[in-house]
Amino acid sequence: MVELDNMKYTLSTYQKPLQEVEGSLDLENKEKRIAELDRMMEEPNFWENPEQSTKIVRENKSLKDTVERFHKLSSAYRDIADMIELGNEEGDEELIPEIREMLDGFIHDLEALKAETLLTGEYDANNAILRLNAGAGGTESSDWCSMLYRMYTRWAESHGYSIEVLDYLDGDVAGIKSVTIQINGENAYGRLRSEHGVHRLVRISPFNAAGKRQTSFVSCDIMPELSNEIHVDINPDDIRVDTYRSSGAGGQHINKTSSAIRITHLPTGIVVTCQNERSQFQNKDKAMQMLEAKLYMLEQQQQAEKADEIRGVVKDNGWGSQIRSYVLQPYTMVKDHRTGFSTGNVDAVLDGDLDDFMTAYLTWVSLGKPDMKGAGSDD
Repeated sequence: MVELDNMKYTLSTYQKPLQEVEGSLDLENKEKRIAELDRMMEEPNFWENPEQSTKIVRENKSLKDTVERFHKLSSAYRDIADMIELGNEEGDEELIPEIREMLDGFIHDLEALKAETLLTGEYDANNAILRLNAGAGGTESSDWCSMLYRMYTRWAESHGYSIEVLDYLDGDVAGIKSVTIQINGENAYGRLRSEHGVHRLVRISPFNAAGKRQTSFVSCDIMPELSNEIHVDINPDDIRVDTYRSSGAGGQHINKTSSAIRITHLPTGIVVTCQNERSQFQNKDKAMQMLEAKLYMLEQQQQAEKADEIRGVVKDNGWGSQIRSYVLQPYTMVKDHRTGFSTGNVDAVLDGDLDDFMTAYLTWVSLGKPDMKGAGSDD
């Protein structure tokens, strides 16, 4: 049957990518490391150092999950090939929808695993700190900020990541002026670094009585949570510490007392805030950790050959600077202006379906980050 033959051909085109992923994963060494970690975990004194033990357990689980995912992909490839042969031998058209579903699932899972082989950056495995700031557009942008906040929390939840709200500021009329969250889980930063930049929304404004089309912007800042082993010396004279009353719908852990902390690093103008913890001292400690991370990343940028090597291209929060556009009217489309990847399923994207954009970004970066010709346009 023609449709089965087409699916057989499609499947065959993924044989080489599957082999390339196997080579990239270096399964033989991963399995040796798993055996080594298993032996370490069987030692009677394994839990005497809880911090080190936890790292070993996490590493072991991560390695086993990766190996298992590849073996499942290899098995799925063989199963699909067998199903296609069976369908052709028996002339059973009823098998076509099932095979199509299996093939689509295999392709999606292969692309996801392929993207993870590209997470080789120094900080890719770390937790991520994500900050959203409403830009040009007033109330409309504050509403857009709340939509993006929901999008990223949905994405995080779908991947089993935990979320901590570190800072939250309500909009004057609706939505959110700014919010900072920490997303905890393996490779959180590696995946989310694709989101760093300005996000543009085009829609009929619900806040405009004339029903005019409105364009608004929100900037997304991504940085990794750095380990305590990394320390940046900060001169106390270079910072200004302000306290203010916590506010916003950050949940039960957002304290409504004057315990929120804002730290300004005067030489660079970097500002960090935290209101999540239960005391002013805890908020200050967390804010200082965030400031150290930002200053460390800034130092890394300055030492790199390109200023955007670690955190991506930093742009103004307004016209012509967006990395991605979300168009709801007069047509529906989400387009990434760096990679060219786009989709018409806006609802799915705003509900947290971001993996295809992240995969496209990682692939784009691995190819050497081409010039951003046409960035900021919808063409």
